[in-house]
Amino acid sequence: MSRKPIIAANWKMHKGPAEAVEFIEEFDNLIGDSSPVDIVLAPAFVSLSASKQALVNSELVQLASQNCHFEQQGAFTGEISIGMLQEIGVDYVIIGHSERRCIFGEDDGLINQKAKALHAADVKPIICIGETLDERDNDQVESVLRRQLTEGLMELDSDKMLDSVIAYEPVWAIGTGRTASPEQAQEAHRFTREVIGEIFGEDVSSKIRIQYGGSVKPENTEELMSQADVDGALVGGAGLDPVSFSEICKNTKV
Repeated sequence: MSRKPIIAANWKMHKGPAEAVEFIEEFDNLIGDSSPVDIVLAPAFVSLSASKQALVNSELVQLASQNCHFEQQGAFTGEISIGMLQEIGVDYVIIGHSERRCIFGEDDGLINQKAKALHAADVKPIICIGETLDERDNDQVESVLRRQLTEGLMELDSDKMLDSVIAYEPVWAIGTGRTASPEQAQEAHRFTREVIGEIFGEDVSSKIRIQYGGSVKPENTEELMSQADVDGALVGGAGLDPVSFSEICKNTKV
């Protein structure tokens, strides 16, 4: 099954509106008129509107939010609803990132609520999973991934899963400079696809895209993306530089 790679840059708490527009203008010149991969940018909330305006003539780049709330509205100070993101023109929403899990205490149940709300609103989720170093060292990788997938994807719409993206991010490789070997990445992606098949069936598991995230750089992109079950990347630090990010997109072979 041929799956089109998806490369997303998660800017985290970087780049205000002016910097976001500057990045997009430079990246647009670097990437050219066509790309064999889907490209997604995930700016901070305050930069989403400016980024959308800067992308108005782009047919290559889509927009993602880094988070959302599962309720449509209410007394949730500091949160943002899916409807608000839709009004801006967001295409994807990242949920379950390890920083949301580890720093802000988000669990699989909360991530599941967000995933169900995104499916109901026809917004595409990028659902992050991944183990810590302690969990890997204690041979818990598969049990952790199975739990995150089983509980995080509970009661989701099977058809809409085809518009969802799973991002496998080993927590020990995020922002550390350490990268899972291509073989480690492939094994985790293969297992993830196997569990998705158990939940949603072989058709969904064969078509859903599974990204790798964790210190992805231009120089390791091609080898990582050559693995059979790796369908793209969720890029952190290297996604802040338009030159590096354009090289990652170009180094991803279809």
